[in-house]
Amino acid sequence: MEKYVITIARGFGSGGKQMGIRLAEDLGIHCYENRILTLASQMAGEPEQDFAKSDEQLRRGYLGALLHRLPQRLLPYPQTGRFTSDDYVYQYEARIIRELADTESCVIVGKAADYVLRDRTNVLSIYVEAPRPYCRERIMQRMGVTASEADAYIAKTDRYRAAYYKYHTGGSNWTNPVNYDLTLNPSRLGWEACVAVIKDALYQKLGVTPPAAAT
Repeated sequence: MEKYVITIARGFGSGGKQMGIRLAEDLGIHCYENRILTLASQMAGEPEQDFAKSDEQLRRGYLGALLHRLPQRLLPYPQTGRFTSDDYVYQYEARIIRELADTESCVIVGKAADYVLRDRTNVLSIYVEAPRPYCRERIMQRMGVTASEADAYIAKTDRYRAAYYKYHTGGSNWTNPVNYDLTLNPSRLGWEACVAVIKDALYQKLGVTPPAAAT
């Protein structure tokens, strides 16, 4: 079977990451999100626990400083006089995403992976979003915070994700459905139905039939 990639962009609290994990389990493939940073730690020879503290909200922190210290041959692009950690982190992660797509079938959550792989025909791109009350409740349960704290987390994270996507895609809107093959709202369809719809879309677009146990 030809290799394929499912990319998932998601609003904070919508459940897109968990959906990706479930899909990967059902399809017998890997799901990458924070594991992309793990791969970076292995290449750089840095402790994995340091990278575990990093996520896509880290704009000018540890990872950017680390890339600044990496040997020239390990950087995705040559360093210039003005080192911009945002750009280097993005280019570094984009290289990892392309290498993953070259070597295996997988699910990639976040990292503007749909844009990174936009020229490939073996990619199914998904956007997952849900109303604020749904996301708020999930964040309150998952993080043990109040409603107002959950709202603040959602607003801050989604604002950063939108800015990150717009900056690195040359102005594209992160929530624009035309950027994706499929947009899903789990608060209306339910989790199981969303996973089933993605599997069906995978077959319809790429001809990939899930394992019998996953149907």
